[in-house]
Amino acid sequence: MPHPTSSRYCSQLPRCCVVGVATLNQWALDFEGNLRRIKASISRARSLSCTYLLGPELSVTGYGCEDHFLELDTETHSWEALCALLRDGFTESIVVDVGMPIVHRGVRYNCRVVMLDGKILLIRPKRCLADDGNYREPRYFTPWRRTNTVENYHLPDVVRAVHGQETCPFGDAILRFDDTTLGFETCEELFTPDAPHIRLALNGVEIIANGSGSHHQLRKLNQRLDLIQSPTRKMGGVYLYANCRGCDGGRLYYDGCSCVVSNGDLVAQGSQFAVEEVEVTTARVDLDSVVSHRAAFRSMADQASHETPLAEVHVKFRLCSTAEDCVPSDAISPHIHAPEEEIALGPACWLWDYLRRSRAAGYLLPLSGGADSSSTAAIVGSMCQLACTAARSDARVASDVRRLARLADNQPLPIPNKLAACVFTTLYLGTENSGVETRKRSEELAKEVGARHMDVRVDSLVAALVALFAAVTGKKPRFKVHGGTIAENLALQNIQARLRMVVSFLFAQLLPWVRGESGFLLVLGSANVDEALRGYMTKYDCSSADINPIGGISKVDLKAFLRWGADNLGYPSLAKVEAAPPTAELEPLAENGEVAQTDEVDMGMTYAELSVFGRLRKMARLGPVSMFQRLRYQWASMHSASEVATKVKRFFTYYAMNRHKMTTLTPSYHAESYSPDDNRHDLRPFLYNTKWPWQFARIDQLAATGK
Repeated sequence: MPHPTSSRYCSQLPRCCVVGVATLNQWALDFEGNLRRIKASISRARSLSCTYLLGPELSVTGYGCEDHFLELDTETHSWEALCALLRDGFTESIVVDVGMPIVHRGVRYNCRVVMLDGKILLIRPKRCLADDGNYREPRYFTPWRRTNTVENYHLPDVVRAVHGQETCPFGDAILRFDDTTLGFETCEELFTPDAPHIRLALNGVEIIANGSGSHHQLRKLNQRLDLIQSPTRKMGGVYLYANCRGCDGGRLYYDGCSCVVSNGDLVAQGSQFAVEEVEVTTARVDLDSVVSHRAAFRSMADQASHETPLAEVHVKFRLCSTAEDCVPSDAISPHIHAPEEEIALGPACWLWDYLRRSRAAGYLLPLSGGADSSSTAAIVGSMCQLACTAARSDARVASDVRRLARLADNQPLPIPNKLAACVFTTLYLGTENSGVETRKRSEELAKEVGARHMDVRVDSLVAALVALFAAVTGKKPRFKVHGGTIAENLALQNIQARLRMVVSFLFAQLLPWVRGESGFLLVLGSANVDEALRGYMTKYDCSSADINPIGGISKVDLKAFLRWGADNLGYPSLAKVEAAPPTAELEPLAENGEVAQTDEVDMGMTYAELSVFGRLRKMARLGPVSMFQRLRYQWASMHSASEVATKVKRFFTYYAMNRHKMTTLTPSYHAESYSPDDNRHDLRPFLYNTKWPWQFARIDQLAATGK
């Protein structure tokens, strides 16, 4: 068998090829839209002289179909869409790689399907499945365990009818072209200790393709890029990584950043955040440099010399150009956003996808003038800025902007604050316990963003409910400062909070009617991840909404975002919001009219401490005793052992008391690894023994003995 580089030595022409990675904003079960976006990416790749285009994981169906993967309809429609690519000439003279579910011998697999010239070259099933955090792939798929094995797959009739192909290879194999070799790993496989790229590199495979479905998480991108660059830096090779981008129907935002790496150097990188649906990133890669890199690494050459050969599928096609002037792409530096930028961009893009795909008329936000709701308002403003900028060069974004702004095709596109006026309404839901400054900040920020703002007093509603209770029971509850009990005090606060939720949904449903417009508004929540963790929220208050763009973000990060947004988003009032102490404004004002209630005093812990507790609970997997043992040393310079014990016990007490609130948590943008989202990310009981008698007794014992 001749080495794939033998032609190079005969002709002395450099082996340079143009490869591409497609970043697609797919939508679960949107087969028509998904196919349109795949076709658009192929057309762009062709125009850029690509000979191989890699798409994201499960790009035909959308990654987030979840239990719909268990329906045979999902696979059937995938084959129908795939046939359109084969039939309509989209695989002519270009190798196209897409992802879809396929049942083989009664077992469902998560597969890559590689096509060329109207034929399927290989179906490559995923070998390692993601089964932690937000991922439950083994619920729907089975990993392919027959390593280095290929079987015959009998294609369905709908495929046979296209060009008469009846079977194709199915399994773990590489493609050997006339001038190079191509191997595969899919998403999770990159992260495993015995990753496929190791065997591929030792077998001389020069191009490794990874179609992925990886979601955004703050401060995660540099880790992902390091995992992609490190293997090829050590073992050589060209590594292609294609990722989804956008909200495909759930809490996750897939953050793109598709890229090409050659011998450890990043040579092409796509955008991480964008509202455009299709992006194709290409690079010219020198395959001879891969051979040179590996041949000079003597230890690798020694290991490769006795490596077991991989299963191969031979393809009569050349990926490389015959042009002598094909110059490889230069190495570039990775572009990694600061966390404050990630907050401004990721949730904004997620909101844009949710808005346009839900066909809602806009968003409504209860804007209190505090840090959380102001962060949410600023993110909506960022959404409008991104959409208006993209609309100038992307026809599909422009179409969505015109529809939402109710503009005709011949009317000019709006500027961001004008778009905000069309899609964003804010309400200041004040009571006699609200401060003057928060009302001012709310109005000022709404004006800067461009939202239609309303100042709504809800005191009459609160009074009506209190009067109703008094008429039925003969008892009138009082605030604690007026001599009431803790139960009375909490009840009076909860009345205000829950009425704000009811009023918000009422206005969201009827404001378009009032304005003579059609449709409905989606209500935005604005509770942060730390408040959810501690349970510092009223169940069914304004934290209960349609969606929440900041529900996975910590208070510490939001405060930093507010400082950044004041300077970079054009909303200077955010600086005033950041400087003010966080407060719920549910208890009576002080005699001087100032707000007396503050969040951190109410909670009995700081937001910074909450972030520490959250990370240790979820990411470090520490229970009460282990957390105390860790923190007594980390906080030794600040607190005594007994003080640390008190803080840890207080946290776990309130966490256990309020865990039930996570069962009704508003669907939130996932941004933080310690999110307490009960729906899929953080699976735990919601009925605890809040006294933790065994654990707390052990903490007290350790604190007393100093051990």
